[in-house]
Amino acid sequence: MLNTLLPPLNPPMVDWHGKTVWIVGASSGIGQATAAALHRLGARVVVSARNAQSLAAFVEQHPGSAALALDATDSQAVKTTADQLLAQGPLDCVVYCAGHYHAMRADALDLADMVRHVDVNYLGALYVLDAVLPALLARGAGHISLVGSVAGFRGLPNSLAYGPTKAALINLAETLYLDLHDKGIGVSLINPGFVQTPLTADNDFAMPALLTPAQAATAIVQGWARGAFEVHFPKRFTLWLKALRILPNRVFFQLVRRIAL
Repeated sequence: MLNTLLPPLNPPMVDWHGKTVWIVGASSGIGQATAAALHRLGARVVVSARNAQSLAAFVEQHPGSAALALDATDSQAVKTTADQLLAQGPLDCVVYCAGHYHAMRADALDLADMVRHVDVNYLGALYVLDAVLPALLARGAGHISLVGSVAGFRGLPNSLAYGPTKAALINLAETLYLDLHDKGIGVSLINPGFVQTPLTADNDFAMPALLTPAQAATAIVQGWARGAFEVHFPKRFTLWLKALRILPNRVFFQLVRRIAL
């Protein structure tokens, strides 16, 4: 009830006609489903990812969209791609959805894969920010959206590599909001629960309240329309995880060990 009485934290994004949206990490899953949803709403969607074949298929199925293949861990490639887009006109919304995920525990620590998580999930976001922020600041408009995860709320089993990178994105988004709000730039944070994507396909444990990518995209678009800062879903799962954030450590560790170990 209180949220309905308070002004939105961001300018609500409702009318997408004529808006240009760049989604990095759109070859499958949440990124591709969100691109499709925005295309249906009239946005000019530019999709980027490493999988050029998947991007080409998306453009064929969504006339008027565009594809620019890109490895988000290549800072120079990110800068070149962003410059190419900005030369065509302003970017109204930039979404960082690229992700890497393998379940991992400390007794099977894989340093190379942990570094890969950092490169894709966090450093890639920094490369995109570095490439687009000057233009957004000069224009005094635009929106940046980072896709985090509820895995970043607190330390969880199987999340040794993935969780810390998402925690970093959560902190980054909060700081960006504080720095950019008064400069006319919106910032939002997307924190999904479990979504049926190629990243989660290999999980050998139960995934409560599992959503489809299309359901995730609907929740994201609705969150942007509300002007929300954080969009987390599904609530029946994420609200429980949010409650874990305020528990004393002793209670938190005991509870999680009892449930998940």
